[in-house]
Amino acid sequence: MQHVVVGTAGHIDHGKSSLVLALTGTDPDRLREEKERGITIELGFAHTIEDGIALSFVDVPGHERFVRNMLAGVAGMDLVMLHVAADESVMPQTHEHFEICRLLHVPGGLVVVTKSDLADPATLDVVRLEIQELVAGSFLDGAPVVAVSSRTGDGIPELRRTLASLASTTRRRSSAGPPRMPIDRVFSMKGFGTVVTGTLLTGRLSQDDELVLEPSGRVVKVRGIQVHGKGERAAVAGQRVAVNVAGAEVSDLTRGETLTVPGAVSVTRRVDVSFELLRTARPLAHGSRVRFHQGARELLGRVAISGAATVEPGAPGFARVHLEAPAVLVRGDRFILRAYSPLATIAGGTVLD
Repeated sequence: MQHVVVGTAGHIDHGKSSLVLALTGTDPDRLREEKERGITIELGFAHTIEDGIALSFVDVPGHERFVRNMLAGVAGMDLVMLHVAADESVMPQTHEHFEICRLLHVPGGLVVVTKSDLADPATLDVVRLEIQELVAGSFLDGAPVVAVSSRTGDGIPELRRTLASLASTTRRRSSAGPPRMPIDRVFSMKGFGTVVTGTLLTGRLSQDDELVLEPSGRVVKVRGIQVHGKGERAAVAGQRVAVNVAGAEVSDLTRGETLTVPGAVSVTRRVDVSFELLRTARPLAHGSRVRFHQGARELLGRVAISGAATVEPGAPGFARVHLEAPAVLVRGDRFILRAYSPLATIAGGTVLD
């Protein structure tokens, strides 16, 4: 069965979690605080099968305070559902989430106009025009725009068909090479012990494999594997995977570590990159302190810009980033830069070396 990871994106209270619930029957908001406050804080997960394709949903928070958590969920997306509420249209976090997905080269996606029951046809037309302006010239230019209401069910069947059609054309990830799974959640399960979850980006995991968690270097053994809640002997690239590991307690592990085999990745504090500075950002000066996001990990660092004292908004640049803690990288990895303060997404690019 083909497995496709679908991520949500969009402004707070634009119906992301409600739509995942309507599509899968699973509420991705699992924390009591999320229920009490009515907002998504942590990553949420759900799955369903459409036309023989397994769709794994990663639901991300929309509040600007939780962009760090949102970035942890984008790493393994094959498709993004950009949510725009019909009663509010394009909002600040719509812009930031869209730019993050564009800079990370998310392969494809669609735009979902949520809460369609709260807007008349004329308002929906205006929202569609604002969406068209937002995505013009990007990977979502010409992508489907589907109006839905999670409350009434209007548009949900069309959205299911559209997701299945897009998923069927998504390039499958290669299971060749070493396994590499950035960890986005760590928890303990009674009777099993420590469990880590993530999207397996490359390779294959099998029960009884001896693996390493980088950058800590801790060696663990795979005791069990689950895909969509079902026990499996092995998992392959492209699947959302829960791995029961022996050799580590929950307190030993953190989000952002990578489950892999020895020697498969570079563990480094220095990385040479090419990047694009957003038009909305301030000029980026040599020596600026930044937040470096790659996979599910956030690290602080400083940029040593190559060939110039600053990079102007909207311009490309090259730099060496000196990180304050080790990163787990391979050439070609995509990353996001955010300003140290005030917090804002400013750039994204590619790891060169």
